[in-house]
Amino acid sequence: MELHALQTVFLLLMVMVAVFALVAERMRVPYPIVMVLAGLGLSFVPHMPRIPLDPNLVFAVILPPLLYSAAWVTSWREFRENLVTITMLAVGLVAFTVWGVAEVADRFITALDWKSGFVLGAVVSTTDAIAAASIATRVGLPKRVMDTLNGESLVNDATGLLALQFGIAMMVHGETPTVGMGITKLLWLIAGGLGAGLVVGAIVVFCERFVDDGPIEIVLSIVTPYAAYLAGEAVGASGVLSVVTAGLFLSRRSVKFYSPGVRVQSLGVWRAIDFALNGLVFCLIGLQLPYVMAGIKGYDWKTLVLYGTVFSGVLIALRLVWIYPAASVSWWIRKHVLKQTAQPPSKKAIFVVGWTGMRGVLALAAAFALPETLADGRPFAQRNLIVFLAFVVILVTLVGQGLTLPWVIRALGLAGADTETAAEVREARKAMLEAGLAWLHRERAADSPDAAHLYDDVSHQFRHRLASLDEGANEEGAVKFGKLVQIEQGAAREKRRVLLTLRDSGRIGDEALRTIESDLDLQDIRFDQEQMG
Repeated sequence: MELHALQTVFLLLMVMVAVFALVAERMRVPYPIVMVLAGLGLSFVPHMPRIPLDPNLVFAVILPPLLYSAAWVTSWREFRENLVTITMLAVGLVAFTVWGVAEVADRFITALDWKSGFVLGAVVSTTDAIAAASIATRVGLPKRVMDTLNGESLVNDATGLLALQFGIAMMVHGETPTVGMGITKLLWLIAGGLGAGLVVGAIVVFCERFVDDGPIEIVLSIVTPYAAYLAGEAVGASGVLSVVTAGLFLSRRSVKFYSPGVRVQSLGVWRAIDFALNGLVFCLIGLQLPYVMAGIKGYDWKTLVLYGTVFSGVLIALRLVWIYPAASVSWWIRKHVLKQTAQPPSKKAIFVVGWTGMRGVLALAAAFALPETLADGRPFAQRNLIVFLAFVVILVTLVGQGLTLPWVIRALGLAGADTETAAEVREARKAMLEAGLAWLHRERAADSPDAAHLYDDVSHQFRHRLASLDEGANEEGAVKFGKLVQIEQGAAREKRRVLLTLRDSGRIGDEALRTIESDLDLQDIRFDQEQMG
C-alpha cells in the first residue's frame, strides 16, 4: 500500500474511532459493540476502502500494548488469590472448548472433520474482556467477577495459541501431538514466558534508576511490552505471558520509580493508546465482512446461517457447562488445599462469568493466520469456513451477549457499587492521615516555637479529613465528607478563574499559567478520586 493511501486509511480509522465512541457514549451502549456494528455497516458502502486485518499486525503490534495495559491495572493480590479459578478458565476451559467444538464439528457440521474442528475450537477458544469490562464498569459488576474475567483474558491468549499450534500441526502437517508433548510445551510456554517477562521487567527497573525524565520514561513504558513479547517469542515460549508478567511486575514497582508527575502523564498517554487500539481493532472486525464472504463459495445461505447459529450456540453452551463444576472445584481447592478464606461463589455470579465469553480480534486474527495450503500442497479446504464461523461467533457473542449482559446483571441483582474497594480506600486514607498527624506532632515538638502555628494549620486540616473519614461509613459522615470536597473544589475553581483573568489581562504569560495550572489539575484529580472512593 502506498504511503498516501496508508495515511488516508489510518486517518479514516481514527476518525471512525472518535466518532463512533461519541455515538456509543450518547447511546449509552458499550463502544466495542457500536464500533463493530459501525464497521460492519461501512463495509457495505460503495467505494469504501478495503482494509484487511493483517494477523502479524495484530499479534506483533496491537496485542502487546493492550496486554501490557491490562496487566498494569490488574491487582497482583486479586490475581494471585483467583489464580486457581483463572487457571480453570484459561487452561481447563480452553481445552474443553477445543475438544467440544471438535466433537460437534465432526458429528454435526458435514464440511468439517475432527481435525478441522479442533483448529476451529482453538481459533475461538480465547475470550476478549474489553467489551465485558466496558459493560460491567457501567452497571457495577461485582469486583470478584471482574477480577476473574480480567485474569482469564490475560492468560487464555497463550493457551489458545498453543492449542492452535497443535491444531495446525495435526491438520496441515499431519502430525499427532502426544499428551506428554503437550504438557512439556505448556510448561515451557509458561516457565519461559514468566522468565522472559521478569528479565525484561528487571532490566526496566534497573534503567529507571538512571532516568528521571517524563517523556523518556513514557517512551520506555511503550517499548517495554514489545521487548517482552519479542523476548518470550525468541526463547520459544509465550510472548503473551511474557508481556503479562512484565506488566504485573512493573506495575507493583512503579510506585517506587515513577514520580507523581510522570505517573499522571503516563496514565493519560496509556489511556489514549489503550482506547485508540481497542477502537481500531473493533472497527476492523466489522470491516472484514467482504474478505470473509469472498472466501465462502459452494455454500448456500441457509447452510451458512444454520452452521453459524448452531456453532455459536454450542460455544456459549460449552462455557456454561464448564463454568459451574469448575467454580465448585476451584473453591474447594482454594479452601481445603490453599487454605484461603474464600467465600463460595454464588450461582448468579457464576452465570454472569459464563455469559461473558465474548470473542474479539484475536479469534479473527488467528483464523486469518491459518495457512491456505496443506503440507503436501493441497488447498486447506475448510479454512474459509473456519474464518466465516469465527467471524459469526464474534458478532453473536460480542453483540448478542454484549447487549444482553447489562440486563442479565441487573436481573440477577448483581449491579451496584464496588463497596469493597471503597472500604479499602477509606481505610488506607485513614492510616495515611494518622501517620501524617503523628509526623506533624513529632516535627512540631522538635522545631522552633515560631513554626508551631504552621504545624497547627496543617494538623487542623488533617484532623478535619480524618474526622470525615471516621464518620464516612454512615450516611451523615459521607455527606460531611462530600461537603468538604465540595468546598475545596469551589476554592480551586475560584483560583483557576483568577489565574485565567491574570493571563487574559497580560499580567502573566502562558508559561506561568501552565505551571500553576498543572498544580490545579493535580488537585482536581485528587478531588475526583476522593469523590469516587
